[in-house]
Parts: sequence; C-alpha cells; structure tokens
Amino acid sequence: MMNIVLHEPEIPQNAGNIARTCAVTHSSLHLIKPLGFSVEDKFLKRAGLDYWHLLDVHYYDSFNHFLSLNKGARIFMATTKSRQTYTDVKYDMDDFIMFGKESAGIPEEILLDYKDTSVRIPMFEDTRSLNLSNSVAIILYEALRQNNFAGLNQEGQLHKYKW
Repeated sequence: MMNIVLHEPEIPQNAGNIARTCAVTHSSLHLIKPLGFSVEDKFLKRAGLDYWHLLDVHYYDSFNHFLSLNKGARIFMATTKSRQTYTDVKYDMDDFIMFGKESAGIPEEILLDYKDTSVRIPMFEDTRSLNLSNSVAIILYEALRQNNFAGLNQEGQLHKYKW
C-alpha cells in the first residue's frame, strides 16, 4: 500500500480530491497539522465524494510526530527544488510520498535531509507549480505503475454493453 503525506495542507478541495485518489488506489493518507481547514469542511467532504469510508487516514501533530510513528519509512519528498524527476527513482509499495502546503511547499529545513529521495515534476522554468491534487495523482500513479498496479483493477467494464 502506498502512503501519501500532506504536510500542512491549506485548501480543503485539494485535500478532498487527494483523499478520493487515495481511496480508489487503497493508498493511506497521512495529514500533518496544522491543517488549513476542518476535517468536517463541506468542500473537503464534497471533493472526496462518497469514498470516505474507504479511506485509511492518519493525523499527526507535526513532522517529528509523523517520523516517530513511522520509524524507518522511506519518504520521497515531492518538491519543485529537486534535481531528479519523479520518474528517476524506483518506488516500493510501502513508500511514503510527501507533498508540502500549497503556498510554500515542503520546508527547506526538512528537504535537506532528503536530497536522495526528493523528486520533482518537470515544468517550464517560468512556472511555479502544479495544483497539489494533480501533483499527487501524477506521482502516485507512476509509483503504482512501477509496481504493476498491484491490487488494482486493471480491466474496465462497460455498464450497459459488453466489449
């Protein structure tokens, strides 16, 4: 099972979309406080649709609290500051992929300890960043692809007709 970590997320709609992506991929969602919204927020719940009961979610008071409860975890840091892209690394199914808050990303003092596992999504130089929920989907699905989409339904079915 993959693990998505959001460090101090600010926008409920992004967190809701990410929660939905985690639910449909059976990835765990780890939320590091402070959160920029209430977990009861209607926009958060709406973006996650009716998948909340499928979600494995964990809450932490700080990054250090997260580390203390996930000892030995291999953590990839998704950042615009990395020298390697998200396709340059090999993901395992129990890895953690952390994303920073929308306004500032992952603090540089954290990134310093993760030089070898920091990854970025290539973009034009004159642009700042992608939407957080899009970034999560891009990197998570690459990690799942590398692991042959383990455990995921890979064959779609028509509802009314047959292929």
